[in-house]
Amino acid sequence: MTTLGLVVAEFNREITEQMETVARETADDAGAEVYETVRVPGVYDAPLAADRLARREDVDAVAVIGTVITGDTDHDQVITDAAAQRLSDVSLERDTPVTLGVTGPGMSAAEARERVDNAAKAVDGALDLVAELPEATQQ
Repeated sequence: MTTLGLVVAEFNREITEQMETVARETADDAGAEVYETVRVPGVYDAPLAADRLARREDVDAVAVIGTVITGDTDHDQVITDAAAQRLSDVSLERDTPVTLGVTGPGMSAAEARERVDNAAKAVDGALDLVAELPEATQQ
């Protein structure tokens, strides 16, 4: 059975709670286990948690979920760019799939609610990578 680490950003919690439910249902439907869930304040904080999970021998892949809603500044762009780059770095440095189920930037809250299923895409992507790269996930 494939074991997943799940990182859930708490900012915009009314949306990320729905995303977490979708992620767990997707894992269950695929016969995978969410071994551990780490909640972080926001998307920007996700890379450290993803790195800690990716270091664990009992975690095959990590799915990161959250949403970044636009405001009056470019802050949403800065946050998502930084988080996406660091999550990619974690995946490469740990030789463990880390998938990005973060919606944004440039979205309203309504648009973010419409994209809750991106959490399923992150879980599906993690499971696909584990299946395609089995030697990469063996420690």
